[in-house]
Amino acid sequence: MNTDPNVTAQIDAQLSGKEPGLQEIARALQALMKEAVPEATPFINPWGVPSYDFHGHLAHFMVAKSHVSFGFARGTSLHDPNKLLEGTGKNLRHVKLRKMEDLRKAGLRELIAEAAKLNKAEPQQGMSPRRKINS
Repeated sequence: MNTDPNVTAQIDAQLSGKEPGLQEIARALQALMKEAVPEATPFINPWGVPSYDFHGHLAHFMVAKSHVSFGFARGTSLHDPNKLLEGTGKNLRHVKLRKMEDLRKAGLRELIAEAAKLNKAEPQQGMSPRRKINS
């Protein structure tokens, strides 16, 4: 995973003010993404949200008050037999990660793998780190 030091610094700054348990979840999620899709490139999207590019926008995460929201750009296209995905948007779906154990939920790695496979087969257009992002 090719990580821009500026992106890493921006993510670290965002996490610094968050609850320590949620920081731990967010960092473990970053490690999971690095392991699951090593070719994915982390970036900060135009709205300041840590995101991943793999043939287009693959996923993103945000730290809320009591959980980390791990979103999939093409969530409505993913098979989710374990009912992990939430949301009502046109395409976007997310998984709420409230504790470290949630990163080991059955089906989470499969969602990541399927999202990457879908993006590779049908590249996403639009938001990606190749677009100029104001830092």
